[in-house]
Amino acid sequence: MYHSRIKPSGLRRYPGAHSLHFITFSCYRRQKFLQTAVARNHFVHALERTRKWYAFYVVAFVVMPEHVHLLISEPERKTLPIAIQMLKQIVSARFGEGQFWQVRYYDDLVHTEDHRLQVMRYIHRNPVKRKLVARPEDWQWSSFNNHAGGIWCGVEVESEWTGRERERMGAAPRVVVRTLAHPVAQEQTRATRSGA
Repeated sequence: MYHSRIKPSGLRRYPGAHSLHFITFSCYRRQKFLQTAVARNHFVHALERTRKWYAFYVVAFVVMPEHVHLLISEPERKTLPIAIQMLKQIVSARFGEGQFWQVRYYDDLVHTEDHRLQVMRYIHRNPVKRKLVARPEDWQWSSFNNHAGGIWCGVEVESEWTGRERERMGAAPRVVVRTLAHPVAQEQTRATRSGA
């Protein structure tokens, strides 16, 4: 079911908010530049490359034919606008001349565990809602299968399965999102890495 509070609500940006960000950006004039599997695979590869470079956490994502939804943390290096700009530039550089992306992006803060789950559900059900597939697990270009069963999706996603793998390797969990009593009390706690 569609929840109006899940839909990005404007071109506001919240850098430095220390919350998860529900990011949406579209191809130029909503053209289907990500229509092909090759284009969507390139976006997934670019997202993982950008995630590593700027050190942000990906909680959920989906790549649609003409837009992208991300649920991510603030980057540890640089700012969120810079990370998003670089991601868009890496993708557009591959596909030749002309404008590939709309200039701006939508950014909604995710304050609570309930809100996080609603956003994830919205992200993962987007291909079903758009009738691209019958079930979320049938759309290869999202984090759904990683959350559902630990299947690699091309991006390191903050899921139960990733946490288990880190524990097996002796690493501490990277992100803990607390349920907050009041949205003004924004907080995202990050466990310290070993040696940090």
